[in-house]
Amino acid sequence: MTDVVSTDPRTGRAVEVVAAETSPREVAALCEAALAAAPALEDMGRERRAALLETLADALEARREDVVAIADRETALGAGRLNGELTRTGYQLRLFAQVLREGSYLEATIDHAGETPMGPRPDLRRLLVPIGPVAVFGASNFPLAFSVPGGDTASALAAGCPVVVKAHGAHPATSQLVFDVMVEAARGSGAPEGALGLVHGLQAGADLVSHPAVRAVGFTGSVGGGKALLRLIEQRPDPVPFFGELSSLNPVVVTPAAAAERGEEIGRGTVASFTLGAGQFCTKPGLVLVPSGAAGDVVVEAMAAATREAPAQVLLTAGIAESFGRTSSELAQLPGVSELARGAEPEQRGGFTAVPVLLSARASSMPVELTEECFGPVSAVVRYDGEEELLAALAQAPSSLTATVQRGAGETDLPGAVVRALRPLAGRVLFDAYPTGVAVSWAQHHGGPWPSTNSQHTSVGTSAIRRFLRPVVFQGAPQELLPAELTDGFTGIPRRVDGVLRTPGA
Repeated sequence: MTDVVSTDPRTGRAVEVVAAETSPREVAALCEAALAAAPALEDMGRERRAALLETLADALEARREDVVAIADRETALGAGRLNGELTRTGYQLRLFAQVLREGSYLEATIDHAGETPMGPRPDLRRLLVPIGPVAVFGASNFPLAFSVPGGDTASALAAGCPVVVKAHGAHPATSQLVFDVMVEAARGSGAPEGALGLVHGLQAGADLVSHPAVRAVGFTGSVGGGKALLRLIEQRPDPVPFFGELSSLNPVVVTPAAAAERGEEIGRGTVASFTLGAGQFCTKPGLVLVPSGAAGDVVVEAMAAATREAPAQVLLTAGIAESFGRTSSELAQLPGVSELARGAEPEQRGGFTAVPVLLSARASSMPVELTEECFGPVSAVVRYDGEEELLAALAQAPSSLTATVQRGAGETDLPGAVVRALRPLAGRVLFDAYPTGVAVSWAQHHGGPWPSTNSQHTSVGTSAIRRFLRPVVFQGAPQELLPAELTDGFTGIPRRVDGVLRTPGA
């Protein structure tokens, strides 16, 4: 059986054997345990599941020093970044506890029996219920917030769905540690055995997706990886929902007015954004559209200067480093594309290092390949002449998680035209900001049309829970057989009764 090895990306050397790859028999046992746990996890009810999520957050934060140390050794992301990510992870677990207690996620709806223009109507009551065991694939670039204890796991557990996570090979030791912490805490909260499971290895991931107990799949990763999982799902006798976050260019538009008012600030801020976390953010700005002329020159010169000052950075894996080096070099050699600036070379060789790169092109001759995502610290500046050329360039861009407009003070005309062009392409439109960083909140959405995601509800924000629920209608049901939230006297959550939205206390 193949060992699962933890590697130090700063040196490229293997550090420890974490586990053996999970065998097909072990995967099946975990899936069957998750299926057996599903009724008991649902029966815990909203309040006890909320307490479970809060206990998981507390347990992870109690081991903060250990978790951050191992995660930093495995990812080279730095203690500051990882401490922030652990805080975020605890916050989103607690946020879903709030979602459970507030209750509107259930979409409880009651239509009493009565006469309608179509004739008599029976008593109808609808509620969202857990979909069943969920497979979650941890992301390489977020070892906590999008991994074993991440948003997919938090929202699935909140929904009442057991979770089996496929640990990412970039940080298996971190995954195993946080899993062990969470399982112990879950037991202490009264969660059923099997509510959480963990597998290691590529084949184990394939076996997990193919197991009949799994009712949905959450994935954050490459388009190629997502398509491979979709093929496996399509081969099942009962295909299940796949919720993937896959690829994103995240274009930034700088208007002439913005360039004239704060060109240097925008230039340096954009470089800080595309080099953050070694450019390994799904929201990294990969294409920056800057106007021609003197004001735009200020933006570009500031970007070039900031790129030259940027140090070499450590990427997560050998595969990411190899892909970055090859792809960034190929982009620089495209017709009409030139390398505008490079960051500092590493002081010593070894490890999975990358030098930040800033490319340049004209909107009138921009090759379509420049609009494809390159994972790592690279971005392209594209100069445009006028609104027509700008909008034509945006029409070439693929759909993304985000799109950003940097505008002048009080400017609305050109930004309005840009937003009309961008809204069909992006799930989040930013103004006068930078796309890296995704706040966890009720209003947040972290998706966009394919290839950024393939679903309406994504892994960040409270609507993430909607992925792991399905509607059930109870027709003519006696009160004693209804879920509590659908009974006549229940007032603890918002409900729509005979077409009227009613909130607690109203």
